[in-house]
Amino acid sequence: MRTVTIVGASLAGLYAARELRAQGYDGRLVVVGDEPHPPYDRPPLSKDFLTGRTDEDRLALTDAEETAELDAEWLLGVHARGLDTRTRTVLLADGRALTTDGLVIATGATARRLPGAPADVHTLRTLEDARALRARLTEGPRRVVVIGGGFIGAETAASCAALGHDVTVLEAAPLPLLPQLGPEMAAVCATLHHRGGVRLRTGTGVTGLRRTGSATAVELADGHTLTADIVITGIGAVPNTAWLAGSTLALGDGVLCDEGCATALPQVVAVGDVARAGGTRAEHWTSATEQPRVAVTNLLAGHTVATSRPVPYFWSDQYGSRIQFAGRYRTGDTVRVTEGELLDEGPGETGFLARYERDGHTVAVLAVDRPRPFTRARRELGRTAETATR
Repeated sequence: MRTVTIVGASLAGLYAARELRAQGYDGRLVVVGDEPHPPYDRPPLSKDFLTGRTDEDRLALTDAEETAELDAEWLLGVHARGLDTRTRTVLLADGRALTTDGLVIATGATARRLPGAPADVHTLRTLEDARALRARLTEGPRRVVVIGGGFIGAETAASCAALGHDVTVLEAAPLPLLPQLGPEMAAVCATLHHRGGVRLRTGTGVTGLRRTGSATAVELADGHTLTADIVITGIGAVPNTAWLAGSTLALGDGVLCDEGCATALPQVVAVGDVARAGGTRAEHWTSATEQPRVAVTNLLAGHTVATSRPVPYFWSDQYGSRIQFAGRYRTGDTVRVTEGELLDEGPGETGFLARYERDGHTVAVLAVDRPRPFTRARRELGRTAETATR
């Protein structure tokens, strides 16, 4: 292949570029990114960057030396607006057209917004989002309402509380992180909010937001209204596939790929948050770093010669605690705490390791402040999964 184009200049796109060079590709490499910034690390945005413990220069994922070694053409600050799959041409918003031999789709996802929300309601997905929210949080103590108790919502709430703000988290489900962790362990995450001094209201949705002077009225389905100076939504993300509408690529909550990240079109692969590989779309840092290896292998081969179904893994830092989870939870799994003790409402430092079991086998592990036991358990889980797929 004379030219490979990567559309998406964040974590997955950068790792794809690294893999192309590492696997011997020495042709023209073009990287297109809709943000004006070189690749940067997103997880700190809701944590250390928001609280001021990390500055922008520490978010960079690459440096001048590596950039030179990659020998890529970086087209930043420009959106891809279409793909002509017949000629494999990427159409850019500035009028340029890039015809390519190989294509890596790494366009990520966009934060979901509440319909009709005022313009000053914050999301937290990009550096610009984090800059704007950080500026608001330095104006003095504020009443903050976070809509959504998932990972981004919980991490943002913890950061706001650490800065001294009055914080309420709204979660429509009975417990935060219920689909990911199940009821027993989701209750533990609820405890973290309480211990961190944050009010958690569950089981009711938001029906509307309206401006009342300098504040925002947050109207709830149960008839109550909360008044907030700052409203933040963390209600998930939508894969960035709109630019592919009208192409012949199969789409459905992401770009549909096989377990090797290859699409049905030759020399077109997808990685990261936008890829629905083998029926699963995972919005986690580890997926964005692991998928490019197998995707690039298949891209260079011209067809799927390698597949991967790694054990899902994610982590979250909340209220001074690190939550780590690996595996696949399903309703009905039995959960056993095998090390430490579950958190309670009182002060003190503790942690635990829990195993999710199904049909007598461990299928997932969860740890709070138990990094070493978790690493061992995750490794065991990976070996079990590898043996099961042979």
